Amino acid sequence: MKKGKEWRKGFKYFLLFSLLGSLLVACSGTSSAKTDAASQAQSGGTGEESKTGKTFTVGFDQEFPPMGFVDQDGSYTGYDLALAKEVAKRLNFTFVPKPINWDAKDLELNSGNIDCIWNGFTMEDREDKYTFVGPYMANRQVFVVGESSKIKNLSDLKGKTVEVQKDSSGLNALNREENKAMKDGFASLVEVGDYQTAMMDLESGACDAICMDSVVAEYQIKRSKKPFAILKDSLSEEKYGIGFKKGNTELADQVYKTLMEMKEDGTVDQITEKWFGSKDGFVLE
Repeated sequence: MKKGKEWRKGFKYFLLFSLLGSLLVACSGTSSAKTDAASQAQSGGTGEESKTGKTFTVGFDQEFPPMGFVDQDGSYTGYDLALAKEVAKRLNFTFVPKPINWDAKDLELNSGNIDCIWNGFTMEDREDKYTFVGPYMANRQVFVVGESSKIKNLSDLKGKTVEVQKDSSGLNALNREENKAMKDGFASLVEVGDYQTAMMDLESGACDAICMDSVVAEYQIKRSKKPFAILKDSLSEEKYGIGFKKGNTELADQVYKTLMEMKEDGTVDQITEKWFGSKDGFVLE
């Protein structure tokens, strides 16, 4: 009889400890989920609303310095991201920089994974597809060659291998009717995922020239000190804008008004000078 009581008593303790163990696991799982969510919001996030307010998820190409790229410490940085971060701060939004594949940018935007494309985004040939804030900066499509290359002007590109980023404004410019004869004269036109790859190909001799944004080309050459040169004649002139999903005028208007406030109080000048060494360049009106 005594043994039966002891057995029942031991069984009660067993149930008690099992219940406590389950509670600890559940609490640990909740804590882990909260930690993961916080980490996700800091590093790229889901674009969902946070407890402190709405998020502002900016899609960008992480291989596009100085507009947006990965710094040496692994953080996301760049001119466009600096502007976007300040806009988010003033709107009381949680800033979420989200690197995207450039050829999937429309899918990311239209599915709601990002709120806008803000990364040296050319407006030309895209005005009907997005609600834009801009133009805020001028740009040109240029050709980058090796410093000792015999290619000195656009006509010298005939019979050469040229690289360009997939789904880029450079590719759009090359596909225009007025540039068809030039493009058809290339030995080949190779589309690559990003301009970092193209720069490495140019240095190794895998290609003869790169068609790319002048803003990026000038920054890359200055920063890397590689023996590259930019041809004097450009392929096209264009302007950068911030692309929102077509019809999303509410958010676009908020961003525009905030940028104009930043322009008036000198914040834009400070950010522009930091990245380009001059206050000139920002043209939003």
